Amino acid sequence: MGARIEYHHPRPKSRGGRLTVPVHPICHRAIHATFGNADLARIEAEGRILATEPSLEPFLRWIADKPPDFHAPTHRRR
Repeated sequence: MGARIEYHHPRPKSRGGRLTVPVHPICHRAIHATFGNADLARIEAEGRILATEPSLEPFLRWIADKPPDFHAPTHRRR
């Protein structure tokens, strides 16, 4: 991770989530651009790991060789 860190609720606060985990800002934006709160709650309840979700795979391949403080705009899901 770079100098900036954000905190993500694996179970959204709107669904009763309290736990937070540190994530890179661009990764945090990609998570929320890809998944809605209902999706995130379902993934967390099923014990799945976000990094293994097929819809994040292209992003993770693309970001893998970027420097720790890399930043780019993130497009919202359609």
